[in-house]
Amino acid sequence: MLPPEPPPLPAMTRAESAFVDSYLEVVDQLGRINPARGTHTYGALRAAQALVARATALRDALTVMHMRGESELHTVTLARALRLLGGDRRASRITVPSEYQS
Repeated sequence: MLPPEPPPLPAMTRAESAFVDSYLEVVDQLGRINPARGTHTYGALRAAQALVARATALRDALTVMHMRGESELHTVTLARALRLLGGDRRASRITVPSEYQS
């Protein structure tokens, strides 16, 4: 039996989708760089190098939104999309773990 399908993403413009995707890619790279969670300098170095490209894509998505007249972020919709795409889990890798979590 197949697992149930996740709920559909909310309706977003193509630029909003690119914004959310790029944001999560930046979060993923920051999680890989986090010195409180990483184990190897080479992996952190590679993530830091990739961060530049991901940040550029994030900037470009926001530029497109701005140029198209999308002057406001629809936070409820974007937050729902982030939650559906695992944003909570992915962002948790950026935090510093508690002392008891070695």
